Amino acid sequence: MTRVAIYARYSSNLQTPISIEDQIRICEDRAKAEGWTVVKHYTDHAVSGESLFRPGIQSLITDAPLGQFDIVMSEALDRVSRDLEGAANIYKRLCFNDIKMFTLGEGFITELHIGFSGTMGSMFLKELANKTRRGLQGRALKGKSAGGIVYGYDVAPEIGEDGSIERGGRTINEYETAIVRRIFTTYVKGVSPTVLVKTLNKEGIPAPNGGAWGPSTIYGNRARGTGILNNELYIGRLIWNRLRYLKNPDTGKRVSRLNLEKDWVITEVPELRIIDQELWDKVKSLQGQYNKKDQPLHKRNRPTYFLSHLIKCGRCGGGYAMRNQSRLACSTATNKGTCSNKRTIRRVDLEETVLNALRKNLMNDKLTAEFCKEYTRRMNELRKTHNTARSSYVKELAKLEREKQKIVKSICDGVPAEMIKDRAIFVNDRMHELESILSNTEEEKIIFHPNMAQRYHGEVRNLVDTLNNIDTRPEASQHLRKLIDKVVLTPSKDDDGLTVDLIGDLAGILSVATSSDKSIVMNDLSKIQPVQQKPDPETQTAPEGAVSADLATPQVAMVAGVGFEPTTFRL
Repeated sequence: MTRVAIYARYSSNLQTPISIEDQIRICEDRAKAEGWTVVKHYTDHAVSGESLFRPGIQSLITDAPLGQFDIVMSEALDRVSRDLEGAANIYKRLCFNDIKMFTLGEGFITELHIGFSGTMGSMFLKELANKTRRGLQGRALKGKSAGGIVYGYDVAPEIGEDGSIERGGRTINEYETAIVRRIFTTYVKGVSPTVLVKTLNKEGIPAPNGGAWGPSTIYGNRARGTGILNNELYIGRLIWNRLRYLKNPDTGKRVSRLNLEKDWVITEVPELRIIDQELWDKVKSLQGQYNKKDQPLHKRNRPTYFLSHLIKCGRCGGGYAMRNQSRLACSTATNKGTCSNKRTIRRVDLEETVLNALRKNLMNDKLTAEFCKEYTRRMNELRKTHNTARSSYVKELAKLEREKQKIVKSICDGVPAEMIKDRAIFVNDRMHELESILSNTEEEKIIFHPNMAQRYHGEVRNLVDTLNNIDTRPEASQHLRKLIDKVVLTPSKDDDGLTVDLIGDLAGILSVATSSDKSIVMNDLSKIQPVQQKPDPETQTAPEGAVSADLATPQVAMVAGVGFEPTTFRL
């Protein structure tokens, strides 16, 4: 008795499962006609014949050494494998176990069939891939979807002029668009994707796949254009062919490879823009700041607290870090024991010290009045300069218009065009250039804000509240941190406390704010430098360009020069 195992497969979800039944039926009819006995069926549903990582074919290969069948029958060799290497692999394994291969189309399979049919199957797959890519590229060039659904849009098939349905259209989904804008805006404010996804999941907002949000869904991969923050369709640019996908021959899984930028297909679709350019540019700038590989890890990561990574030990110069949930301590003393600074401080107390210094010392009425006066004067100077430049462009354009009329009249009077051709081209090009400049440049009005001082007081008064508000804290801290180089904590002489020295631009602002000399604020802050100097905690010598000030008794003298060395302010 000749025992037969039948193998059947169909490759796509677009095909019907009935195909499996049909293949088995005609194979059973042929086996009955040959007088063979069918003992087993092996099937694979909706699986490509390019890979051998199919449950049905793997079961067949596993059972082959057990002697359960003598012949493997299939409708055609491409049902077993469309890959030349795969077909040869199966054929060798079956031959090793004295099992023959038989197909309805080719009969008993030999090495000749493997060579020709395997090659044809591989060529078919390659040609099919090329035709598919050609069709997708055509859709992409028309601004249509070339596959996949983008969060923030709905698929909207369109009816062509001939009545046919044209697929690939998109319409903006207002609900999802609001979520996308919220993600971009929140990221710019300094909220990390990890914190944001927790908020979205807590609110019950479904992710693009319908499940829970994950951080990678938001930040993705900037170079590959994945993730919500990197999808350029949100600014009206459809990019196709950025990635290509290949199957790993060892695992059968698809892996993506980044194509060269010259191979990308980019189509402008301004009607699909949902993120303005300014917001997009801010996000890209922050991503570049966080992803600089030449910077230390702590500078690439988003700071956890207001003063994270800015606090230094005044004795060893090492960093201060969280020793427990609430207190900061010198990392060198804690981890290595080589620093004698054992003093700790509550993180909240240190932050409040810095913020209270701002709130207390930036409320000086005379300083505020002078600031508002100088700010208004300087802004109006810039506006006058801007308006003067625009006025010169208007005059030049009028002059060129008169010259253009003269050139036209000269040609009409019989002057050869060759004699004035070059000048005519120059006049015409310059006029177009000036018209473009003027169309994008509006005249600025001279301004004066009578309530600027009150507004200034209100903003300073709310500064601490803003930094303590969970919604505004990330963005406010982000701006304030840029004014601080470092905060140095030095144990006092009797070791009963810590001296806090604030170093950076913010220290210079506080120094000016505590000065009793009204004339100081009349100067440009970028040209002011304190001259009273604070001794170095180790050498007891005064560092160049440093200043020490006490909040209770501010006595600071100023001379030109700040900006070249960091300023110190004692809290």
